Amino acid sequence: MTAINDTLTERYVSASMRTVPDDQRADLEAELRASIQDLVDGRTEAGETASAAEIAVLTKLGDPELLAASYTDRKLYLIGPRYYLMWWRLLKVLLWIIPACAALGVAIAQTLLGSSVGEIIAEVVVIILSVIMHVTFWTTLVFFILDRTDTPTGDGKWSVDDLPEIRQTGAGASELVASLVFLVLGTGAIAWDHFVGFVPTQPGLSFFGQDLWPWWALGLLVLFVFEAVYSVALYRTGRVTLPLAWANAVLAVLFMSLLLTALGRGLLLNPDFFATVIPSADSAATVTTIVSVLVAFGVVTTSVWDIWDGFRKATR
Repeated sequence: MTAINDTLTERYVSASMRTVPDDQRADLEAELRASIQDLVDGRTEAGETASAAEIAVLTKLGDPELLAASYTDRKLYLIGPRYYLMWWRLLKVLLWIIPACAALGVAIAQTLLGSSVGEIIAEVVVIILSVIMHVTFWTTLVFFILDRTDTPTGDGKWSVDDLPEIRQTGAGASELVASLVFLVLGTGAIAWDHFVGFVPTQPGLSFFGQDLWPWWALGLLVLFVFEAVYSVALYRTGRVTLPLAWANAVLAVLFMSLLLTALGRGLLLNPDFFATVIPSADSAATVTTIVSVLVAFGVVTTSVWDIWDGFRKATR
């Protein structure tokens, strides 16, 4: 039997099995591996090298998502099989980026206009729903026209270069080290900001509010410690289990609640920082408002993403 490139084959099999139901995955995975091996052996017996034979076999098998759909009788329709995956991949990217950018812009604009928190939230929700509808409709319409007019969009050929890397559901040693280093740097930055400051011409001028110390800052440092414990537990477990996903969600909610509460009470940011750095009082107030909105938006977005990603990995 010819030895084939394990990394390339593993990437193909992993990509093919992502959308296969759990109760079918083991049998189909074994069947696919055997099929790839048999096809490679047939080509090597005809004189091809193992590497060239494997690339030729995987290329002929085609896009692994299409192969998985054929295994499970999953229909790829709405646009048509020729454009369906292209449409779906592009739509997912657009829906991750455009509504978030639109929501951030509207939140900043409404804040500068002096709208209340309720009005800002209502306007953001409305614009997100509107943008999602428009992005979905117009993207689908474009691909509908391409499909019906048989417009060429390149050769459309799939190759092994398009294979994604195998997705990890846990954390390796490098991820653990990076997480711990980030937490240490975050702790150091908070302490440095409080005792030294980051503006060379203004020693002691902190970006964060001085009233955060000691209790609010201590609460944040405690969350950092729990985050480090979570990172170690994730590394030792090797994958995100459901209990770890819940622990991650609790930490994310606590982190978000602490920062948003401090921001809402005017404790998180130091108003003297902007008044000192920006000479104009009006400009300083405007920048303070914009930075506050950006911080709130970033905290909420990051926390929601972290929670969703944890449960996604736990249920994969």
